[in-house]
Amino acid sequence: MPGDERVLDLSGSAARVSLSHERLVIRRDGEEDAHVPLMEASLAVVSHPRITCTVAALAGLMRHGGSLVVCDESQMPVGLMLPLGVNNEQTKRVLAQAAASRPTGKRLWKQIVRAKVLAQGHLLEIRMGDDGGLRRLADEVRSGDPSNVEGRAAQRYWPLVFGDPMFRRRREAQDQNRMLNYGYAVLRAAVGRAICAAGLHPSLGVHHHGRNNPWVLADDLMEPYRALVDDEVAAITGELGGDVALAGDVKARLIGVLHERLSSDGESRTVLDWIGRTASSVAQVFVGERRLALYPEGLWREVGA
Repeated sequence: MPGDERVLDLSGSAARVSLSHERLVIRRDGEEDAHVPLMEASLAVVSHPRITCTVAALAGLMRHGGSLVVCDESQMPVGLMLPLGVNNEQTKRVLAQAAASRPTGKRLWKQIVRAKVLAQGHLLEIRMGDDGGLRRLADEVRSGDPSNVEGRAAQRYWPLVFGDPMFRRRREAQDQNRMLNYGYAVLRAAVGRAICAAGLHPSLGVHHHGRNNPWVLADDLMEPYRALVDDEVAAITGELGGDVALAGDVKARLIGVLHERLSSDGESRTVLDWIGRTASSVAQVFVGERRLALYPEGLWREVGA
């Protein structure tokens, strides 16, 4: 995935989005038109009620592997459009994905849970000087996580990350949970897009399952990256409070998490780029080319980023 990919936040004002010469043209009254090459548009978030997009613009975005998130009047994502057929090995990989053994899924889930809990522990250490015992818990993760280390870690993590012993992760709560919901939805869209680009099917998960959830693989693979959203929400809460309006500046900061840089094995890449590499590596696991997925060693922001 190219390093110059962009997330387009179309939420500030009414606009018309059309296509011209393989570029998205964003037209707003009283402003000069903005032009975004399709090759750079990895994800578009549409939340203003008076934004219109031509079919040609949407088709062009999908043709180049981009995805679209649509928000409702409360600014929360309610819909996701992902590209199809952007990988010439898609049939081979989806067949291998569908035929993956249970031990393969359990092995991947162990890796995912361990990476998630370690990232949460590191975030706590940065914010409060102590990992809350999460590193020790991460060492207890076994194949398939039968002892539910993920859930036990969450019980410790959430009250600590916001310095509030009463805080709980509840989607319907009108506090910083709103920001978590929004940040996770954008992250989920980016992961779903990467999954399709890798030639995989998002509804065939390694752990999450559900007839009414077509994005279970995205829900699996995004888990270790959630701590990056948590970090930004904790920063916003510390500066502006948990009841701050989910408005332009706040949403821009949450979307901006995807452009943060992470370092691993001497490489510095954007979160979007690492997500793409993770999805590609999972495809390689399914076809027998590697044993484990690729996640960056440090799922936290670079110092000074």
